[in-house]
Amino acid sequence: MPVLERIRHFADTMTAWRHDLHAHPELLYDVDRTAGFVAETLRSFGCDEVVTGIGRTGVVGVIRGRGRTSNRAIGLRADMDALPIQEVRDLPYRSTVPGKMHACGHDGHTAMLLGAAKYLAETRDFDGAAVLIFQPAEEGGGGGEAMVEDGLMERFGVESVYGMHNIPGMAVGTFAVRPGPIMASTDRFTVTIEGRGGHAALPQNAVDSVLVSSHVIIALQSIVARNLDPVQSAVVSVCALEAGEAFNVLPQTVTMRGTMRTLSQAVRSQIKARIEALVAEIAGGFGAQGRVEYGASYPVTENHPAETDFMAGVAEALVGGENVDRAVAPMMTAEDFSYMLGRRPGAYMFIGNGDSASLHHPHYDFNDAAAPYGASLWARLIETGLPRRA
Repeated sequence: MPVLERIRHFADTMTAWRHDLHAHPELLYDVDRTAGFVAETLRSFGCDEVVTGIGRTGVVGVIRGRGRTSNRAIGLRADMDALPIQEVRDLPYRSTVPGKMHACGHDGHTAMLLGAAKYLAETRDFDGAAVLIFQPAEEGGGGGEAMVEDGLMERFGVESVYGMHNIPGMAVGTFAVRPGPIMASTDRFTVTIEGRGGHAALPQNAVDSVLVSSHVIIALQSIVARNLDPVQSAVVSVCALEAGEAFNVLPQTVTMRGTMRTLSQAVRSQIKARIEALVAEIAGGFGAQGRVEYGASYPVTENHPAETDFMAGVAEALVGGENVDRAVAPMMTAEDFSYMLGRRPGAYMFIGNGDSASLHHPHYDFNDAAAPYGASLWARLIETGLPRRA
């Protein structure tokens, strides 16, 4: 069956968990209420271990199967944090916190993994350990890296690790995955152009930093169009510009901020080098100075082939091959599960959220009908990956 019967029976409970989490969104590492709820719920299931404070506010639950012959452990990961967005839908469980909402479905991801934990703690029909990873700060805070650097994999003996994210527009009950890059790297960049300020009516006595910045912005768009192999994928976007405040003053300084996305480390390095060269050369050509600084970044989320094939096979056994896309196109959005995949083999899969608003949109809401499918996949992945000997 596409949904495990025992999980179907407590689907309403998963919905209630999800609605509670949705009504109380928290950002980045400040997820004390959410982490507390997760830890308390895991303890109520009778998990063998519940550890808090991994990666600052992450939670890890361990469930050991009835088979006692294996020391193997598989990690399953869900993210917990929300976004700084004002919710606009008048839902019964709408956000109670102004300016914060679960606009990416992490409330649903957490509920799905809790559902799997409840099932696995009740049945324990496997040999080894299910390591349930509840991560803070996916939305730009690098919580995945923080948990890895805090010894997550070594402390709990994780041999492989798996993640999942809902996708609006994909039918409920369907899954999608691919080996290799599935989500992009992301780098934030800040470009500063230092000219010479002056009176707008006397441009000959100034170096117009706004004009220089305009040329830089246009030139940056040539990187993807003219410097990359056309079969490669990348994005370079300038998204914010800060300049002067007066209508008759040429500003001394202009600051631009943007993002770059790639699907390979080689292209990532190439784009960084081109940004730096273009900024320096264009600014110098106008008699100005330009510099580039890079901020927080995530690496490419790259699925390991064997683990991708395994995860896809589990999904096919659950919902049928016609409902699993094994060659989905990669997305240029980014995900800090990449840090976990950089430390252990594993895979990251998409799950259908049905006809909903897009991610990070103020009308978005996780589809509760998807949760039993996600929880069932997690449960079957553990039972299949850690089979109990007869």
